[in-house]
Formats: sequence, C-alpha cells, structure tokens
Amino acid sequence: MQDISWRFAGIGALVIAAQALALYLLGQPAICECGYIKVWESVVLSAGNSQHLADWYTFSHIIHGLVFYLGLWYFFPRMSIGMRLVLTIAIEAGWEVFENTPMIINHYREQALAQGYIGDSILNSVSDTLAMVLGFILAWRLPLWGLVALGIGMELFTGVMIRDGLILNIVGFVYTPDWIANWQSGG
Repeated sequence: MQDISWRFAGIGALVIAAQALALYLLGQPAICECGYIKVWESVVLSAGNSQHLADWYTFSHIIHGLVFYLGLWYFFPRMSIGMRLVLTIAIEAGWEVFENTPMIINHYREQALAQGYIGDSILNSVSDTLAMVLGFILAWRLPLWGLVALGIGMELFTGVMIRDGLILNIVGFVYTPDWIANWQSGG
C-alpha cells in the first residue's frame, strides 16, 4: 500500500499557499468582512456564504476530491498516490483562483442562489481545497461502492437541503434552464 510522503504533502502545502497569495492579489478578503470566523455558515443567501470555514458548498468540494481521485486512478494507474494528491491540489487551487476572478464572480451573480455573491474569502477558499483533500483521502481509502454512495448521498443531501449541489452548479455555470432557476429560488 502506497503512502503519501512528507515531500508530497509539503509540495501540496506550497500550492495551497500560492492559492492564498493569488487570492490576496485578486483582492479577496482574508476572512469574512463581518470580522469573525464561523465553523459553519448554514444560510446560502447570506453575506456569510463562501466566507467562513465551511458551508453547504463544502460538500461539492469533497465530491471534487472523490472525482479527481477516481479519474487519476483510472487514467494514470501507475502514478504514485502522492503525485496524484499534488496534482488534485493544483487542479482545485487553480479552480479556486479562477472562480474568484471578477469575470466568474459576475457570472455566478446571474444565478438564482448567488445574486449577492462576492467571491470566497481566502479562508473559505483554502478550506474548500482542504475539503477536496478530504474527499481525495476518503476515495483512496474507501471501496469503490462506498465512495460512489458517498458522492451520490452528498449530492442528494445538498439538493434537498439547499436546492443546489455540484451537478446543478455545473449546469448553472453553463446554462440555467428557467425551470431550474425557478425551483432554486423557491418557485
């Protein structure tokens, strides 16, 4: 059984530090502009969403880790687990920086559940990347049926609780049909 060496963990930490620096340079706040840190923000349509340690979208980032692990496991079976982890951290960090560019923030604002979205705080963005790492580690350790069940379960859970999730977020990023927008806004 392969293990993740400290060398790969260190490289991953440097990638996350670069992510935080890039977000700082983009002008994202370090923490919520409210001035305090919460472990969990439960209100999607609030100024605190995407600003604290975890929120409903944390589940999507865990699913990222499951999917990234599966993809690399399938397409690159000889790649070391440490290299796979570094690569997934780089992919997630890249997405987190891209997601917080003005162009993407404005695009998200057009969706029903993100009308007041200002981007992520640096704390939330780094937490999202760490949630992806958690998903990666779970996928590495769980049997295939377990991680599929976990991913589907989290997607259904957030769908029921907040009318959103990874799949709806991806669909909404490309094009949101009116019936989805109406359903997400409570109609």
